[in-house]
Amino acid sequence: MITELRRAQLLNTLVFETLGQPEKEREFKIKSLKKWGFDLVFGKKDGEETYFAAADKKAGDKYTENDVEHEVVEVLSELPKNKKMFAKIEMNEGKAHLYVYLREDDIDTPILHIPAGEILLAFLKKHKFIHIIEALRNIGSAANLVKKHGDEGKPLPFEELPPVPRRFLRDAKKIEKEMGFGRIALAYFGENKSGEARYWMEWMVPTIALFDEKISQKIDKALAEFK
Repeated sequence: MITELRRAQLLNTLVFETLGQPEKEREFKIKSLKKWGFDLVFGKKDGEETYFAAADKKAGDKYTENDVEHEVVEVLSELPKNKKMFAKIEMNEGKAHLYVYLREDDIDTPILHIPAGEILLAFLKKHKFIHIIEALRNIGSAANLVKKHGDEGKPLPFEELPPVPRRFLRDAKKIEKEMGFGRIALAYFGENKSGEARYWMEWMVPTIALFDEKISQKIDKALAEFK
């Protein structure tokens, strides 16, 4: 049987959604690849000229990765002419992988395909997006952010919310609209005797958007509204 408190929470938790599928891909600049810890390289894989991403390599380096021989001819400082760089999240047996590729005339050249979790955490840590790191619970094509504080109770209706949760919802909805996908659930229970906010918040965002520094900065700032 459901308790009266659980019933009140079920019926009164505020939910704001931008429905649809998380974005399939997002365009990035070469500087983003560097911020993830990789360089764009022109070289050879098993003797064939191509582009690929590599970390801490220089011209002339040769190495083997996943049984494929790599030779670095040049570490590039900008994207090759007429090529754009895209990235997306692919799922494999329950784990999210970051897939990065160059595109020219609808032809994609894969340059990086690695588990997304470690690289995302390193990226967030590098840019001190601490509030996202603390809230991040799991990642698939969408990432789940959870934040809570204090004892649970009956959620307040929207019109009774104080300035802080109102501001968070306003900012989060703007970000959600910019990303084109998201789901925010907020149960705000008021303050305890010490004047501290009591709340439960869950926010689903596209994982690939977290690799965008500007988007992550906005999400981190919104999460910081709640102490």
